[in-house]
Amino acid sequence: MGTTDATGPPPLADGGRRMSAAGVNARRFVIACGGTGGHLSPGIALAEALLARGHGVTLFISQKKVDARLVAHYAQLAVERVPSAPFSWGPRGLLRFYAEQLKGLLFSLRFICAYQPDVIIGFGGFTSAAVVLAGWLRGIPVALHEANRIPGRAIRLLAWGAQRLYLPPGVALPGRRGRGVRPTGLPVRADIMRQAPAVARAQLGVDPTKKLLVLLGGSQGSSNLNQWAEDNWAALASAGIQLYCVTGLGKGQTGERSQVNHDGVVVRAWFEAFSDRVGVLLSAADLVVSRAGAGTLAELVRCVTPAILLPYPQAADNHQWANATYFVQQGGGLVLAESALPTLRAEVLRVLQADALLAQFRAQLLRQAQEDSLATMVPDLELLARGSPAGRRRESEEVVA
Repeated sequence: MGTTDATGPPPLADGGRRMSAAGVNARRFVIACGGTGGHLSPGIALAEALLARGHGVTLFISQKKVDARLVAHYAQLAVERVPSAPFSWGPRGLLRFYAEQLKGLLFSLRFICAYQPDVIIGFGGFTSAAVVLAGWLRGIPVALHEANRIPGRAIRLLAWGAQRLYLPPGVALPGRRGRGVRPTGLPVRADIMRQAPAVARAQLGVDPTKKLLVLLGGSQGSSNLNQWAEDNWAALASAGIQLYCVTGLGKGQTGERSQVNHDGVVVRAWFEAFSDRVGVLLSAADLVVSRAGAGTLAELVRCVTPAILLPYPQAADNHQWANATYFVQQGGGLVLAESALPTLRAEVLRVLQADALLAQFRAQLLRQAQEDSLATMVPDLELLARGSPAGRRRESEEVVA
């Protein structure tokens, strides 16, 4: 994994070196993602697909620990950590936002001048803005991807200047219809795939004869869901249900717990801060309880795993509720409001005891899992890159040489 120090001009990234070996038809892409798993994970998925086609790719991520933890497993990716900060209305937060965005803009301009990418792709969030703006200033074509059913602030502000806009099916932005808009789902990393439940459970070391509930709070973790898990794991174990809770980095107690149920059998629960085996976890689960970030929902669909969703109530524009509503309408599970958290245990027990209902959820998820967003995005981005000024300039230089 190639990285540079954000305080100095970045050298030509690994993607540029791959470019020389790939030939004149290969292109250079910059993918601005990061800040949350919902932005970073699809960026990694797209980068993997573009690399597989022989292109050069560099990821721009935030300086948050969660980003560094996730990309550490993808040594083949060239990565830049761009200065950035989330938007805030408070005086100090607003000042920091503008200061970091200016640093990010200057950093991005230096990189783009050296790397000469053909296309810049932004996945939204505070990490994308400076990179996309730098691309505009250098005349680089821009593509944007929105994962949520209600587009975020960054995508709404940047969409007017994008040559491509990838939106969830049925979602539209005012003033952006028709040309350049592509209905597209969320790319999912290649390592997150459906496995046979028995194989996944063997990898996790859980009991294959007992139901397994997996609890996810998203890349940031959820204190409320973690507390629910702490309060209810023993009662679930008494009912013969195993629990696997991913708490989020720095949130909650981790480790293994055990409880003897009414039949005298030991039932276990696991609390883990972070998991890089999402596909294994979801494939092993009979049911998932989670927030409703777009990335999590796409992974649930990929692994055909039913879920009870509790959307984060403070999410911008309540977009997680919109995401969850669509997921339920498509038949993938159920949704509960945060205020209904006291009823969650009863709902979990009801669903886990209803095998016919779980089978119905899985059938609907399997139908959705056939869709491949990368099959839409990759050739479309290649088409956009063909007409880029940087690509034409490099091809003319290679012809002369």
